[in-house]
Amino acid sequence: MAAATADGGAGIRLSGHTLDKATKAKVHLENYYSNLVTQHLERKGRHERLEETMREEGLSEEQKKEKRMQHSLKETEFLRLKRSRLGVEDFEPLKVIGRGAFGEVRLVQKRDTGHVYAMKILRKADMLEKEQVAHVRAERDVLVEADHQWVVKMYYSFQDAINLYLIMEFLPGGDMMTLLMKKDTLSEECTQFYIAETALAIDSIHKLGFIHRDIKPDNLLLDARGHIKLSDFGLCTGLKKSHRTEFYRDLSQAKPSDFTSNPMDSKRRAESWKKNRRQLAYSTVGTPDYIAPEVFLQTGYSSSCDWWSLGVIMYEMLIGTSLAH
Repeated sequence: MAAATADGGAGIRLSGHTLDKATKAKVHLENYYSNLVTQHLERKGRHERLEETMREEGLSEEQKKEKRMQHSLKETEFLRLKRSRLGVEDFEPLKVIGRGAFGEVRLVQKRDTGHVYAMKILRKADMLEKEQVAHVRAERDVLVEADHQWVVKMYYSFQDAINLYLIMEFLPGGDMMTLLMKKDTLSEECTQFYIAETALAIDSIHKLGFIHRDIKPDNLLLDARGHIKLSDFGLCTGLKKSHRTEFYRDLSQAKPSDFTSNPMDSKRRAESWKKNRRQLAYSTVGTPDYIAPEVFLQTGYSSSCDWWSLGVIMYEMLIGTSLAH
């Protein structure tokens, strides 16, 4: 049906559903071609680093030829793996190691290699109902881009009719929240170590152009040697349009009244907080204890909100309770 457009010409009236589908298709295509360009640049960068390394090592032409052949085979295998379609049947479930608002995390073993991973399973219907699609896109994109020692690595992602699956690095040390629940407080030396590593981790994602916005003990994981890695980038903000769709609902839209509670004395507040600590971690919004004031009061925020959260965690490590309690 024809309709007047903004410039006075004749146009076509499109339904909201059609516009919505067109927007999603546009975002999909933009991301697809952006990824192609990124992959090309990454491959070119790896080749340049190989050539530079061979020059520094002073290899003979025959040795260089052998190195280039090995590198080419690795690149081919890498592309083959990227194109292969994985499914949940390719992984042997071992045990459930975590539960969240939209699903669970399982310890799994890849059937063909025997490698062990953490499989994050997210229910599509729940995420659509609670408008969390962009949050998952943001998390996936950060994990892909932040191939860094301070960020939990993601190796694969795929989906079926019911769930989304993120196959990530398994960290056997657990999370900081569990450690704090066991210890209550940490020594100044331990606190200094963990805070310093977390600061380096936060700085690394800021340099990539992202703000985490959900820094809390639950999202600080420990590897086998006790070193920190950041996880759970569902509320992370970046510059991609796919992180700002109509599905996007973040903590800045929550009203302060959403987090109010009945007054009680400080001792009872601390006891209640510790008792409900794990349950709060399962909620879709999470606990407000680590949210920076500017986010909580909806006055706009910058990367400094992550540093506020880090300060609250340091207080909790030393004192044994949240700053808000």
